[in-house]
Amino acid sequence: MSRRLVRVNELLRREIGAVIQKDYEWHNRLVTVSEVEVTQDLKEAKVWVGVLGGEANSVVVKLNKDHGSIQSKVMKRVVLKSTPVLRFHHDNSAIRGVEIVNLLEEVDKIPKAPEEDSPE
Repeated sequence: MSRRLVRVNELLRREIGAVIQKDYEWHNRLVTVSEVEVTQDLKEAKVWVGVLGGEANSVVVKLNKDHGSIQSKVMKRVVLKSTPVLRFHHDNSAIRGVEIVNLLEEVDKIPKAPEEDSPE
């Protein structure tokens, strides 16, 4: 991936995240934009959103329904040759991360075999 695409992805991630936090009320849910993947021709962008504290499907459906409005707000702040069409997808990596941390804490609680003294 080119450096330009990496910069565009990061810029769009920040700006889309700002629009989602400012213009939407999520009622006891935390919605974050974790990653944006823009195609080489800048025509389409996959936006990965993480949702903690509630149903993710309804959030993704709402964002996809309002994608035109979100695009126009973002593109007022980000000037690109063409405006990518935003498609929102659920990113469950935060939930998987919490599950892994919980599993590691459980493993840490399991009794361990005593260390054997090595003969010298």
